[in-house]
Amino acid sequence: MKAYVYGSANVLQCEDLEKPTPGDDQVLIKVRAASLNPLDYHLLRHPFIRHMLSVPSKAKITRAGRDVAGQVEAVGRKVTQFKPGDAVFGSCAGAFAEYVCTSQLALAMKPENASFEQAASVPVAGLTALQALRKAEIQPGQRILMNGAAGGVGTFTVQIAKSLGANVTGVCSTRNVDMVRLIGADHVIDYTREDFTKSGQRYDVIFDVVANHSFNARKGVLNPKGIYIGAGMIGFDGSGIDLLISQINEFVLSRFVSQRFVWFMARISKEDLTTLGDLIQAGTITPVIDKTYPLSEVPAAIDYLEEKHARGKVVITVDSAPEPNSF
Repeated sequence: MKAYVYGSANVLQCEDLEKPTPGDDQVLIKVRAASLNPLDYHLLRHPFIRHMLSVPSKAKITRAGRDVAGQVEAVGRKVTQFKPGDAVFGSCAGAFAEYVCTSQLALAMKPENASFEQAASVPVAGLTALQALRKAEIQPGQRILMNGAAGGVGTFTVQIAKSLGANVTGVCSTRNVDMVRLIGADHVIDYTREDFTKSGQRYDVIFDVVANHSFNARKGVLNPKGIYIGAGMIGFDGSGIDLLISQINEFVLSRFVSQRFVWFMARISKEDLTTLGDLIQAGTITPVIDKTYPLSEVPAAIDYLEEKHARGKVVITVDSAPEPNSF
């Protein structure tokens, strides 16, 4: 099978690998679609991040891609929740490939009304949005600001927050204002024309995947008992050191204010994937897809996402395989 692996010179190489065999509690998936996340270009450009993330599991990260959707081809002997032929979506290691194995606990059934491309766009971004809003304990009528509303996480956050009865303000660029309003935002701020930290408005929740304002600026637009949730590294240009320094600084400063400041990373949850699938099936949320690329163009897709102008998600379709190559 064809699959992308990390090369020795921080490149992605498309190689011929042996088709994997599922372990006892694993599912073998014939990949139909995969989607990209900012983590994918961080892992490619900064090998030390791959090393850091490999430490907890003691498993070296060698293949690219996390979000997957496809059809079950085989299951391990302890798998009880899926069978060959099932259409599934979820998380794995090495989604940019023709086949992948992953735990049955990292998958859910694909919503019937969603394409494989739509389903593949959900896992990391959707889980981040759902779990962050849960951490914020959103209540009907609360004012939430989403900084980065037009991206993958942002488009899911706007829709889920509206379904919870929140009053949602989205921050995005000029070209995305109409789209963010269309998916449900009550108010939209064009960051090229207005700085939300100088708007005079206050919010109960700020969910931020851009991290492009100072601690004091963000504190100034939070209500006294509000919560700021930060996720992602977009505002740090991929620098893990800058992110760590910022988190330490905010941890110290937040001890002296009434608001809560937390940094957040989503966890894989079969139950939450199922919840997201149910929301899609009910029409409550609709994945936003900017562009699709064939498997042969994964490097080009990563380059596009790294420009940080993607609207919603960037998706890889696996209809035909590329020739082995290096990029």
